[in-house]
Amino acid sequence: MSINTLDGSEKNRAMELVLLDVIKTLEDGQKGFVDIGDHLKDETLKRYFLAESLKRANFRAELENELHRAGMADVKESGTVAGAARRAWGDLKAKLGGGDHALLETAEKAEDEAKDAYGNALKHELPLPVRELLSEQQSHVLASHDYVRAQRDALATK
Repeated sequence: MSINTLDGSEKNRAMELVLLDVIKTLEDGQKGFVDIGDHLKDETLKRYFLAESLKRANFRAELENELHRAGMADVKESGTVAGAARRAWGDLKAKLGGGDHALLETAEKAEDEAKDAYGNALKHELPLPVRELLSEQQSHVLASHDYVRAQRDALATK
């Protein structure tokens, strides 16, 4: 259903649901980047993963601000069950000696979900400022995904 055919409170609720889905994914990413980064051996990758975790926290804050502007109170999200399972799987891989390549595979799968969350959100008719914000964030997520995949592929050839 088009958000534009809804009344004001229904539009806010529809936008809220769309943004909450992205926020959950960002929370998964934020936690996942820290968890995987803690296990990576490569110092450059560790720093990159910490920076990405902070970036995802910033993205969440930006989206939560949009929800506050629309009249929603505090956002209480804790990520998704799939995200928690993926982090546990990453921890297990690290403990079993899977190495950086295996950890980057896990991170890439999480980035695939982030790409999907943004793609799904942008299918909805949203207010222009929200749409622009999501598009900017999506561009960064796509670049991050490509970087993680390239690093994973580089480790596969070593």
